[in-house]
Amino acid sequence: MPRLLTADDIMPLIASLDESERIKLLRRIASPRGNDASAYMTAPPTPDEFSGDDESISWEAERWDDFHSPQP
Repeated sequence: MPRLLTADDIMPLIASLDESERIKLLRRIASPRGNDASAYMTAPPTPDEFSGDDESISWEAERWDDFHSPQP
């Protein structure tokens, strides 16, 4: 069975592409065909990738009333 390539393995190949080929590659990568399910199965999100802190956005709500209250 052949060894699976890593991103570090293919970076020199990508760097060697001319501009038009890089654009073609980026378009294929950005294509909306498919989803990221296989990527998340291979490398699931780490615990610190998404915050579980219930209070993480509560500070953002402070003082917004100053912007929405009628000015005298």
